[in-house]
Amino acid sequence: MNHSRRRVLQLAASIMVVPLVSRTAGAQAYPSRPVRIIVGAAPGGAFDILARLMGQWLTERLGQPFVVENRPGAGSNIAAEAVVNAPADGYTLLLVSSANAVNATLYDKLNFNFLRDIAPVASIARQPQIMLVNPSFPAGTVPEFIAYARANPGTINMASAGIGTGPHVAGELFKMMTGVNMIHVPYRGGAPALTDLLGGQMQVIFIGPVETIGHIRAGRLRALAVSTVTRSEALPHLPTVSDFVPGYETSTWFGVGAPRNTSAGIVDKLNMEINAALVDPKFKARLADLGATVLSGSSADFGKLIAEETEKWAKVAKFAGIKAE
Repeated sequence: MNHSRRRVLQLAASIMVVPLVSRTAGAQAYPSRPVRIIVGAAPGGAFDILARLMGQWLTERLGQPFVVENRPGAGSNIAAEAVVNAPADGYTLLLVSSANAVNATLYDKLNFNFLRDIAPVASIARQPQIMLVNPSFPAGTVPEFIAYARANPGTINMASAGIGTGPHVAGELFKMMTGVNMIHVPYRGGAPALTDLLGGQMQVIFIGPVETIGHIRAGRLRALAVSTVTRSEALPHLPTVSDFVPGYETSTWFGVGAPRNTSAGIVDKLNMEINAALVDPKFKARLADLGATVLSGSSADFGKLIAEETEKWAKVAKFAGIKAE
């Protein structure tokens, strides 16, 4: 009897160990073929630049190509849904951003629940939005901009990278807190929006320094202020919007996500390698040069950030009546 009971316990123990061994073995073998990083924006913008930087790092560290695939549209929901529906094997990843935290409120009929269906892997970076105007615009400061907008309601075109993106909600928050009337013009990504701002078809945008700092330094765009409560290290001369609009604060953050039920071993491996990039001096310097700061942490930390930002922007979107068109 004791022999039989001992045998049963041995079998049960071996059954419990098998998944752990399989998970570890799977993570050790990963990746054995190319990995896609799906980006919900057009090439050339902040999403694309950061995804390619991280893709290059992971390629060098893990020995397989991490290939960026751009799928712009619907405020990055097209990209998110593609990853939600992909196999949970670690070979399809999502470049996650603060836009994903906004979309749950803006879109009534999404085919997925972001918090439920995307596994947080790791955060990468955070950056302020910069309030930018075309140099021909007759305002050189935030107070002058507000005064002009109030004197000329409905004549200012406010570009964004798409409905629900960081530039959109940052602009809507500015409208809500100042009472100015601007016309929102969504684009399929930050790069085409900036093209029209440079060309004078648009008058203002709230967008990060990753894709704009070169234009600012060259004088092709005029920066009025940053959206965070502290000044940007990359552009220390710029005031903050909150210096003139008390309480105004927003930023864009980026990270990596995977389909729900992706192996914890694979998530942990990717998290470790991504965090290794964030302490690498060259990688950090590249982020700093683009106006972004490192945002490191565990996958659980990243999940907490996504949940908190989702709650924050749900309140803003409801107050302002922002909905996807």
